Amino acid sequence: MSDPAMMWRCPVANCGYVYDPDRGDRKGKIPKGTSFEDLPEDWRCPVCGASKKGFVRLSDAMGH
Repeated sequence: MSDPAMMWRCPVANCGYVYDPDRGDRKGKIPKGTSFEDLPEDWRCPVCGASKKGFVRLSDAMGH
């Protein structure tokens, strides 16, 4: 699992999806090793469909 500074949490309250670059997004055909910043601008949360713009860095969400 990546460092929390490299992971991003979905903003939708009941979703909870966390984008981890070590895992990528198989559903969205995003290969492992792709940083959040390198995701296409039209990428969406594979669970709830939220846009990339609303995601929050996991380390920020944890108060670090």
